[in-house]
Amino acid sequence: MKRIDETLNKLTRSPDFKARYESTRQEILNDPTVSAFLREHQEQITPDMLEKNLMKLYEFKEQSFSCGKCPSLDGCINVMKGFEPKLVWRRGGIDIDYHRCPRKIRDDEQRKNEKLINSIYVPKDILNADFSSLDLGDPGRLRAIELAQQFTEAYSKDNEARGLFIYGPFGVGKSYLLGAVANDLAEMNVSSLIVYFPEFIREMKQSFSDQSMNSKLEVVKKAPVLMIDDIGAEAMSSWMRDDILGTILQFRMLEGLPTFFTSNFSYEGLEHHLTYSQRGEKEELKAKRVMERIKFLTVPVEMKGPNRRK
Repeated sequence: MKRIDETLNKLTRSPDFKARYESTRQEILNDPTVSAFLREHQEQITPDMLEKNLMKLYEFKEQSFSCGKCPSLDGCINVMKGFEPKLVWRRGGIDIDYHRCPRKIRDDEQRKNEKLINSIYVPKDILNADFSSLDLGDPGRLRAIELAQQFTEAYSKDNEARGLFIYGPFGVGKSYLLGAVANDLAEMNVSSLIVYFPEFIREMKQSFSDQSMNSKLEVVKKAPVLMIDDIGAEAMSSWMRDDILGTILQFRMLEGLPTFFTSNFSYEGLEHHLTYSQRGEKEELKAKRVMERIKFLTVPVEMKGPNRRK
């Protein structure tokens, strides 16, 4: 059996190999980025060093930059998926560093934002909402959008901005606006919690059996920014109003924590809803006490317009 070095020597001496090697070599050296790097370090890079690092330069050249050759992040062709190479001069030699590509950066930001936006029974499209996709052509929705944007601007400065009580008919985009605020806050590294209130109340009732009610209540009470979606759609009971909603609002009022609400009811309509329980009990004073906390925490704004769910 022939020695491997003899075989390699014979291969490298063949005319075809030499032609292919020289063609590949010129292709590498003519690459704009490689060429610029070699000019920048021409005083340090010797011909012998260049030949020894030719395969490293070839590795660099064949990869994708700014995601140009990749169909998606999962389909990234680079040595390190989601990372693009950069030629560097290190310890007297040519080396390659890898940095996140644009798609990887966007994916990491999205994953970070998803961790910051917690939700309970909230549809996915709400969690993906952003201000840039909101329709500003409908005057019935414009004031609410303006106030929501003003909140995020004010919160970024002092963390003490008042939340909004957004009310109006079905399908005008109240919940979607909450999602846009949550994503804007996530960009500022601020955590928020969106709670679909009717389902949350059902879950709290079920929590009696596994004794998890207090821990769940603590999470909602202490959320840096809390968004209660569709308050007034739940079945009203004294327990829900006083022990759940009242407890949450009292804590947030004392701590100065921003709180948002969406509802089909105005302040007056919600107060009426909170006054009468399913059993027909009328408790005006307790309803007023809860409403005072809501009014302290929020600025009311009406959203009007066509039903966008149709």
